[in-house]
Amino acid sequence: MGEWLAERDVDVLALQEVRADEAILTKLITEMTASTGVDWHIHEQEAAAKGRAGVAIVSRSAPTEVRAGIGEAHPEDQGRWVEADFTLGDGSILTVASVYVHSGEVGSIKQDHKMRFLEYMRHHLPELARTRDHVLVVGDLNVGHTELDIKNWKGNVKNSGFLPEERAFFDGYFGEEGGYVDVARSLAGPVEGPYTWWSYRGKAFDNDTGWRIDYQMATPALAALAHNATVDRALDYSLRWSDHAPLVVDYRLP
Repeated sequence: MGEWLAERDVDVLALQEVRADEAILTKLITEMTASTGVDWHIHEQEAAAKGRAGVAIVSRSAPTEVRAGIGEAHPEDQGRWVEADFTLGDGSILTVASVYVHSGEVGSIKQDHKMRFLEYMRHHLPELARTRDHVLVVGDLNVGHTELDIKNWKGNVKNSGFLPEERAFFDGYFGEEGGYVDVARSLAGPVEGPYTWWSYRGKAFDNDTGWRIDYQMATPALAALAHNATVDRALDYSLRWSDHAPLVVDYRLP
């Protein structure tokens, strides 16, 4: 990750499943980018359980305000939502949220946690859009929205991550109710993927048997400023540093 971050010209980096506290994260980010001279601003919401979850926003410019968490503050929902406000060149406010939705497991309490969190998002996303100039929700949302988002979708219709009731939430997020734009899908068009996650098992990565479960969800005016979306997929299995690949989007911000 250090080589990627040092070479990739990103202004705002959203991290999920950090699994380390802010002091450790700050140390690692600083070491990774020591040669670049960039003084990153780092804000994390840690999980209640050590070594679990954790989300962070890492940025070149200092945010004007940072908030953590949504919903009713259940311990299992900590380390899953952090948002920061940035002032753009024209004085407008951009709110960026780094989000890590529960992975879930059908028939277990883990799935109950996931469904509750998706419901929190259903209420919070429109409120953000109503009260901010621009909103960008970035992260591992652990749901493939459509059949184009999972290579083996037929074999996963009864599994967490592609359940009809999960996908229905995304219909709302990207429909009239939520009003958000799925930026990567909007730019890529109706093609398979581009996938952002591949199991470490078997030949999933080599065969590109992946899932598109990492998103950038933007309010319409912001989405209109997006002009390039790239999944930084490793060139070879041996070069992977995560089972996910970064989703990078360029925006022509004012």
